[in-house]
Amino acid sequence: MVKGEGAEQYSASNLLPKKTRSQDGIKIAKRRDESGRLSVCSKLCYAIGGAPYQITGSALGFFLQIYLLDVAQLDPFYASIILFVGRAWDAVTDPTVGFLVSRSRWTRCGRMMPWILISTPFAVLAYFLIWYVPQVEQWKVLWYLIFYCLFQSLQTCFHVPYSALTMFISTDQKERDSATAYRMTVEVLGTVVGTAIQGQIVGGAIAPCLPGDLDVLDNSNTTLLGSDVNISHISLDDTKRAYLIASAVICVMYVLCAAVLFLGVREQEECGRLKTEPMSFFEGMRMVMGYGPYVKLVMGFLFTSLAFMLLEGNFALFISYTMGFRNDFQNILLVIMLSGTLSIPFWQWFLTRFGKKTAVYIGIMWAVPFMILIVCIESSLIVAYVVSVAAGVSVAAAFLLPWSMLPDVVDDFKVKNPDSSGHEAIFYSFYVFFTKFASGISLGISTLSLDFAGYVTRSCSQPDAVNLTLKVLVSAAPVVLIFLGLLIFKTYPIDEERRQGNRKLLQEMRDSNQDSDTELGSVV
Repeated sequence: MVKGEGAEQYSASNLLPKKTRSQDGIKIAKRRDESGRLSVCSKLCYAIGGAPYQITGSALGFFLQIYLLDVAQLDPFYASIILFVGRAWDAVTDPTVGFLVSRSRWTRCGRMMPWILISTPFAVLAYFLIWYVPQVEQWKVLWYLIFYCLFQSLQTCFHVPYSALTMFISTDQKERDSATAYRMTVEVLGTVVGTAIQGQIVGGAIAPCLPGDLDVLDNSNTTLLGSDVNISHISLDDTKRAYLIASAVICVMYVLCAAVLFLGVREQEECGRLKTEPMSFFEGMRMVMGYGPYVKLVMGFLFTSLAFMLLEGNFALFISYTMGFRNDFQNILLVIMLSGTLSIPFWQWFLTRFGKKTAVYIGIMWAVPFMILIVCIESSLIVAYVVSVAAGVSVAAAFLLPWSMLPDVVDDFKVKNPDSSGHEAIFYSFYVFFTKFASGISLGISTLSLDFAGYVTRSCSQPDAVNLTLKVLVSAAPVVLIFLGLLIFKTYPIDEERRQGNRKLLQEMRDSNQDSDTELGSVV
């Protein structure tokens, strides 16, 4: 083929009538538009698929620790083992599942969808059994360890393919960012739903605390909590039943959301198909861990995520015992999640207008003054709600930004390595691996710290050492971790100029590939 100004280009397509060539051009342009643009319905269906992970995650994050301690009545040491091992096991399964997903072949349903479809019923069953208290005392620890680990593994089989699906629903970066904003809005709404279902159902069936020697020293608490004990007719069995009802409702929602995702989203074959030989697990690990922008992004969010995980895992205990609002903690948690949901559109506009790195600094730093405020002033229900609203705004940024910035890193890698493909699931799975491993460490250490401080199961009040420990876990430690994470973000190299440049280069690469495919098809 000869190309040049004024020169005639000879190809098989030149032998076709002009009208036919024009029609072919229209079809090609239409196909390109369809491959990039997503309807609002498709974005909503995709976003709804992220809800199960957040609904179950918020229920487990906010309530599992207090459930194991006060309802299942496990020793804090054993509870810490369950929480740490479960999350650590979950973290280990993420890169494994990511590797297997990256080697999966295309099916009629896609490459990601079969994983989501098959894992759903088994994950639902395992989740329900987490909230069941076995009758045999000596089997409790093993029961929760098995089903918690099993659920985390099955949840991974759902969430890793779903996360990587971001790269396969559209080739257009703006459309992926828009779909991610939809997803984050629904996911934060999912945390609201999970917190509301678990909190309101369980909150109406809280068994009374048991007054001990410590309550004699606090006349105000003795009067309040003692009256609760006298007038309450709720037993521990009622509380157990409430947890089961809440888990059943969440299981139904899990299945419905998975069905909407499966029926409403089409995975693009041209994006999802492997074009090179699949890499080995260790090659994939070396690839992602050797890519500087990815490592800096993951490490930055690792510290900031750990900060919010510490806050999430201990906030219910902090509100119940340190602040003394045992009967209000589920409403305060709900306010955090509602505030986060309403803040997602603002942060999407903010990162579009001022850039993603600026949104990271402002969004995550926003919570710091309020974390300090809540432990520095006298307990006040009004202050607790104000802090909850402010924390929710920051939680929204922490939810949205990692998933909005990960596709930028994957695109940057594609520009630097144009011959590599099928690596998206590996990038996503290793990010989830680090955040979940951090979550396991935070839950294990915090529960173990409460054990060392002398936590008393179902007591109306806790020793001063426990209250001090809770203050550190929801304020001092998260603040330090946030500052460490933001320092790492200073070195993150993908700014708005580089991101837009990558977008143009990738579009040129796609156009070139489509033109090549069109010419080849014309010759054939």
